[in-house]
Amino acid sequence: MPAPEVAPPRLDLRSGPQRVFAHLLVSNAVVGVVNYTVWFAVTFWIFLETRSVFATGTVAGLFVVATAATGIWFGSLVDEHSKRSVMQVSALVSAGVYAACLAVHVLAPDGAFSDVASWWLWVFVVLCMAGVVAGNPRGIALPTLVTLLVPADLRDRANGLVGTVSGTSMLVTSVVSGVLVASGGMLHVLLFALVVLAASVLHLARVRVPEAGALPAGGTGAPAAAGGGVDLRGTWRLVRGVPGLVPLIAFSCFNNLIAGGFMALMDAYGLSLVPVQVWGLLWGGLSAVMVVGGLLVARLGLGGRPVRLLLLVNALAWTATALFPLAHSIVTLTVAMVVFMLLMPFAEAAEQTVLQSVVPYERQGRVFGFAQSVEQSAAPLTAFLIGPITQFLVVPSMTDGVAAAAIGGWFGTGQTRAIALVFVLTGLVGLLATLLALASPQHRALAASYARTTAGATPPADPALSPARRG
Repeated sequence: MPAPEVAPPRLDLRSGPQRVFAHLLVSNAVVGVVNYTVWFAVTFWIFLETRSVFATGTVAGLFVVATAATGIWFGSLVDEHSKRSVMQVSALVSAGVYAACLAVHVLAPDGAFSDVASWWLWVFVVLCMAGVVAGNPRGIALPTLVTLLVPADLRDRANGLVGTVSGTSMLVTSVVSGVLVASGGMLHVLLFALVVLAASVLHLARVRVPEAGALPAGGTGAPAAAGGGVDLRGTWRLVRGVPGLVPLIAFSCFNNLIAGGFMALMDAYGLSLVPVQVWGLLWGGLSAVMVVGGLLVARLGLGGRPVRLLLLVNALAWTATALFPLAHSIVTLTVAMVVFMLLMPFAEAAEQTVLQSVVPYERQGRVFGFAQSVEQSAAPLTAFLIGPITQFLVVPSMTDGVAAAAIGGWFGTGQTRAIALVFVLTGLVGLLATLLALASPQHRALAASYARTTAGATPPADPALSPARRG
C-alpha cells in the first residue's frame, strides 16, 4: 500500500504562541504604516513647500544613514531587554517625538517652511525622521520573536507573513500619506500618527509574550546577552564563527550597493515613459504584488535549502533587471518590477530563516541589527554617486559620445536610454555576483551549517554565555 500523504506543516494563528505572534505582527504592521506614512508625507510635503529636489534627497539620506548608524545599538537593546518592552518603548518614543514635531509645526511662523534654508524647516524634518527611526527596533525584534514563538519547521512561513505585512504597509502608506498631505498637510499626518500609536500601545499592553525562561526548541534561560551593551566585538566574533555568514551579509550588502543606484534612477526612467499619475498607480499595484509574494512564502514555505533559494531568486531578479531596459517600454518595465517585487519576500524570508537557525537566540537581535547596519550602509553610497555619474558621464556618452556611436543605432540615444544602459550594466553586475556566490565554497559551508542546526531544530547556544548567566 502506498504510504499515506503527510500534510505539510501549517501555521495556526488562532491559539498558543503563534496567536501571540499574530498579535505582534498586526501591531508591527500598524506602527509600520504610521512611521512610513510620516516618512513619505514629509518627502511629499517638503517638495510641495520648497520645490527643492535637494531637500527631498536629504530626507531620504537622513533616514538611510540614521538606520545604518543605529542598527547595531538597537539590536543590543533587543537582546538585553524584553522584546515586548522594546516594542512598547519604541512606539512611545516615536509618539513623544511626533508630539514635539506637532509643537514645532504649530509654533513656526508663517512662511517658515517654504524656505529651504529655514532652521524651522530642518528642525521639523529632523524631528520627524527621528520619530520614524525610533520605530526601527520593532523591525529587529520581530524576527527574533519568530524564533521564540514559531516552531522551526514553520519559521519560513512566518517570515513570509512578515514580508506580506511589509508589502501591505507599503501599499497602505502610499495611499494614506498622499491623502493626509492633500487634506491638511503635516498637521493631519501628525495627528493621525499620535492617535494610531496610542491605540497600538494600548493593544500591545494586553498581549502577553512568554519570554521569561523560555527559549525556543529546548533552549534554557531568559534571553540575555553576553558582554552587555553594544558589544560589537562579540557580535563580529559570533558572525565570523558561523561558516559562510560573513559572505552572506557581504552579498546582501553588495546587492544593496548596486540596487541603490537602480532605485535612485527608477523614478526618472519611469516618468519618461508615463505621466506621474500612472506612475503612482503602478507602484501601488507593485506593492500589492509584494503582498502576493509574501502570501506565497507563507503558503509554500522555502523548502529545505533556503540559502540556495536566496541566491537563485537574486539571479532571476537581476536577469529581469538586465533585460527590461533593452526595450523602451512601460510594459517591459512593469513585467520586470512584478518579477522583482514577487521574489523580494522569498529573498528576505530566506535570509531571516537562515539567521534564525544559525545564530544563537541570545544574540539574534545584535546580529539582525548588525546585518541591517552593514546592508543599509551601502545604499546611500550609490544613491548619492549614481546620479552625478549618470548625468555627467553616461548621458553625454549616450547622446553624442562613444557609447552612442557604438550601440546607439540599435539601443537608442539620449538621457532615457543612458539610464537604461545603467540598468543593464547594474543587472549584469548583480547577476555575475550571484553566480559567483552560487559557485563559492562559502555558499556550501553556510548551507551545511543551516542543515546541521535545523536537523536538531535547536538554534546554537552562544558560547560566551555561561549556564549561570543563562539562568
